Amino acid sequence: MKFREPDFSRSPQTQNLSSLLHACRGVLVGLGLITAMLNVLYLTGSCFMLEVYDRVVPSHSVPTLIGLAALVGALYVFQAFLDILRGRILVRIGEWLDRAFSARAYDIVARWPLRARASGDGLQPVRDLDQVRSYLSGLGPTALFDLPWIPFYLAICFLFHPLIGLTATIGSLVLVSLTLLTNRLTRERTREVTGQLAQRNALAEASRRNAEVLQAMGMRGRLAARWAEANDSYMATQRSAADITGGFGSVSKVLRMVLQSAVLGVGGYLVINQEATAGIIIAGSILASRALAPVELAIAHWKSLIAARQSWKRLQQHWAQLPAEDEKTPLPPPCKSLVVEAVSVVPPGEQAAVVMEASFALNPGQGVGIVGPSASGKSSLVRAVVGVWVSARGKVRLDGAALDQWSSEALGRHIGYLPQDVELFAGTVAQNISRFEPAPDAEAMIAAARAAGVHEMVLRLPKGYDTPIGEGGAALSAGQRQRIALARALYRDPFLVVLDEPNSNLDAEGDQALTQAIHGVRARGGIVIVVAHRTSALAGVDQLIVMAEGRVQTFGPKDALLAKMVQPRAGPVPLKVVTEGAGP
Repeated sequence: MKFREPDFSRSPQTQNLSSLLHACRGVLVGLGLITAMLNVLYLTGSCFMLEVYDRVVPSHSVPTLIGLAALVGALYVFQAFLDILRGRILVRIGEWLDRAFSARAYDIVARWPLRARASGDGLQPVRDLDQVRSYLSGLGPTALFDLPWIPFYLAICFLFHPLIGLTATIGSLVLVSLTLLTNRLTRERTREVTGQLAQRNALAEASRRNAEVLQAMGMRGRLAARWAEANDSYMATQRSAADITGGFGSVSKVLRMVLQSAVLGVGGYLVINQEATAGIIIAGSILASRALAPVELAIAHWKSLIAARQSWKRLQQHWAQLPAEDEKTPLPPPCKSLVVEAVSVVPPGEQAAVVMEASFALNPGQGVGIVGPSASGKSSLVRAVVGVWVSARGKVRLDGAALDQWSSEALGRHIGYLPQDVELFAGTVAQNISRFEPAPDAEAMIAAARAAGVHEMVLRLPKGYDTPIGEGGAALSAGQRQRIALARALYRDPFLVVLDEPNSNLDAEGDQALTQAIHGVRARGGIVIVVAHRTSALAGVDQLIVMAEGRVQTFGPKDALLAKMVQPRAGPVPLKVVTEGAGP
């Protein structure tokens, strides 16, 4: 059987639980009808017992028993079909939820480190979505659908006899009170469990990324002790929450059995006083047990419900804090200028600016080197220039248009960026150079490799451009990773190319290839920005920016500035600003 998928055409950042339920209203109505039929069919066992004890046994009629058994068997088969159908619908609702919001959850994972200080588990939004989907696809929602039918069963118990109905009602109130108490006692602990799990996972992921450092410097045991401490804290909190949920779940089971026995006792008393038949004893007991089954199931899955509710709340908070990018009017490719207007930069999650009032302008064919001592704001400035970090004040403009007038996808086609910490992705060399385009241009990819001087090196790999490089480019050396990342930055001839310490892992041959690549960008009318500690990286540029303490100290022609720096008493900018970290 096929079901019409809900309409999730609205943008995810405007969606909330009510809009999701509204989109699924047709399916939810169908679930309500299925639940109604199921709860009526749940009376099959009680009615069968009632008929057997009150009609078949007194009359000794085998044909009647066979007829009732056949009817009941058919009803049970239909009940099983509806129960399976309801479960499959809930699974598909979970899939629809994931399909509607998974891209948004990934977007948060990818963008959150650029807007806030990294802390905890960076994959928490994806895990939260998995938690919500897992709950919707399980047995928890079935209990919520069945809970409104408890009065229906209690009403039938009252029809059997007021005392039977009163006994079942008292049991129901006790179990409902247990449910509310379970919610109160587990809510905070479940939140703590999620936070501690995120911290534990973040520590484990950091250890995996830095396995070489841990091994070489003998730090694995110390980090293992920290991880064990975080794990013990997580397990203790989880144990506390599980003890509460499990304890109340066990109590609910016992109370359900106590209630069933109590109804049998009350029924026996009524039979003795000839106020009820023997069939009512069994039927009333089964019916009372069925009335409390949704409450017991809800308590058993209460922990999952609380976790899913908290996960959904965190997702909503992330969506509010990091809205999806709006559609931007397409702009023509930049080709005229790069202007940095009094830009101040504050790192994500920080309060103090690390770059203050930086200004400069570049024309096509120009290349600028940015030099200065460590922590002078060089990398922070270029992060703002390429749009990785949002400027706290000021604007970065390409052909007069501020970066925020471009969508990230559109802007990325015109920018080549080689970060200080090179990261490649699991895949082939070709996929990394072509930026994982679905339909990459092979000619443009090879042209970028040639421009970066890595074409011959790639051909020497086992499978050439189709060589898998492993997670993070583990199959390559640091120099090879840096040169392939340079080719990625040059793919499709972007107008602006920003290179942050591009020769930190290069040998003399790599330095020469880098210089040629910079000259190639300038020759075709592009703009190049190079952050450098080693003067060899400046060979291909014609302009120079000297930074100190987060400010642009000097901006002008490279040769003239270098000549002033090497002269005695040349001014306030010492020689070490340029040569710090340089090779011999």
